Amino acid sequence: MSRRAALGALWCAWTLGCGGAEEEEPAFVRPPRPPPTAAADSAPASDDSTRLLREVFSYRGAGRDPFLSLMRTAGIRPLVQDVRVTGVTFDARYPARSVAMIRDVSQGKRYAVRVGDELGLMRVAEIRRDAVVMTLDDFGVERQVVLQFRRREGQTP
Repeated sequence: MSRRAALGALWCAWTLGCGGAEEEEPAFVRPPRPPPTAAADSAPASDDSTRLLREVFSYRGAGRDPFLSLMRTAGIRPLVQDVRVTGVTFDARYPARSVAMIRDVSQGKRYAVRVGDELGLMRVAEIRRDAVVMTLDDFGVERQVVLQFRRREGQTP
């Protein structure tokens, strides 16, 4: 093969590779619109393709709804400042059987809790003779709060 033939073949390959051949049609071509008719101009458009559809979101089982206010959500109630320990039944032999009575003073509700039970954002970590240790989840940061049981005068220990 001569040098001239090799250069000719190289030039043809380069021209075809760089788009020197006929241009290709784009992958997406919008179809032409049909011409307007007199009936379409006088009547309102009822084309289903222009109808707006509203998206509906469901938050069942996927955690709390991010669009609801945290102050109105019942899932965070009771708050730690609203609860009082009203009684403790402590079992020294089997601490897992211990039960504490907790009262929500803001809503007037009472709860009988054991270790591992959850109240809103709080979880019962430990029940002692005179206190209940709660683990409080402050949006990803956990801290422990000790709620003391205060006996009234005249109660027996």
